[in-house]
Amino acid sequence: MQQTGAGVECDRPEVIVDFIFRQGIFYVAVANVGAAPAHDIAVKFDKPFRGLGGEREISSLALFRRLPFLAPRKAIETLLDSSAAYFARREPTRVTAEVTWRDSERRTYQRKIVHDLAVYKDIAYIVQPSARAVSGGSAPGVRTGSSGIWEKKHGG
Repeated sequence: MQQTGAGVECDRPEVIVDFIFRQGIFYVAVANVGAAPAHDIAVKFDKPFRGLGGEREISSLALFRRLPFLAPRKAIETLLDSSAAYFARREPTRVTAEVTWRDSERRTYQRKIVHDLAVYKDIAYIVQPSARAVSGGSAPGVRTGSSGIWEKKHGG
């Protein structure tokens, strides 16, 4: 099994798992950032984590258990949760993903990726008002990744 490093060969698959923070919402993606197809992709997380308001164990989705094929430079992402809800439930903030995959010649690759979601707690983002609030003259608001926790404590 080959460990992947900084020097990526241009003609092979390179698979990563990434947590995406977009306007206060977390997504989890499996991406082949390489130039060749990836096969038999599997992701093992060091600890389980839940999303969708705590209703679903995202770390156990079929997307992470076995993905038979992922085209070059393609990603598949799933909604995790709002950052405020994720942090309020005290879900893990330090998550390690171990990713394994094969290339077309059946060579196996492995990579460990450590994510620290706590860095998003202080990231500011703009919350667009709903259509109803817009008609009432409400302006966009600014929040941080953990602002839902602050709002519950302070009534904001």
